[in-house]
Amino acid sequence: MQALTSVCIFCGSRPGRDPAYLDAARTVGALLGSSGVDLVYGGGSVGLMGAVADAALTAGGRVIGVIPQVLVDMEQGHPGLTELHVVGSMHERKRMMADLASAFVALPGGLGTFEELCEILTWAVLGIHRKPCAVLDVGGYYQPLLALLDHAVAQGFLGESQRAFLTATDDPRDLLPALRRQTAARYATRVAADNA
Repeated sequence: MQALTSVCIFCGSRPGRDPAYLDAARTVGALLGSSGVDLVYGGGSVGLMGAVADAALTAGGRVIGVIPQVLVDMEQGHPGLTELHVVGSMHERKRMMADLASAFVALPGGLGTFEELCEILTWAVLGIHRKPCAVLDVGGYYQPLLALLDHAVAQGFLGESQRAFLTATDDPRDLLPALRRQTAARYATRVAADNA
């Protein structure tokens, strides 16, 4: 079973309208930093991205950013990270973040966050990775997406076992335990299948 040593956070480069989004990002960053779990993220210094990184650093954690050169040129890179990898494209960015992470969590965000989450879930469905995935459903932010996934299951476009690849919680303190439970459940399922 793979240990939970690093979590990739997908989240907005804006703070959002509800102050609860920034509060949640800071709480998640602090929890990762104080738990000794590395934060892997998109390397930005603004919005929820900057908040989660700053909180993890303040709590003594390691923060690894991966950012494409085009965003560095726009002066959005975080200058104080433990590691900052500058890559050539968004595709390289997502691949490196996936390789560095042992789990994935989406906080509130926009199109980029949705796209990153959907791609990593697709990779899970295809068996490209077996890492746990979750959303932090701050103030019900992800309820429409979760309902859409349930609708896809009801309409036969997504299997129930595939739908279960995404865990949702509204409590930042439950994120790490939820990811560890998902890792343990996948490991038990794999062992059962190998022994069948």
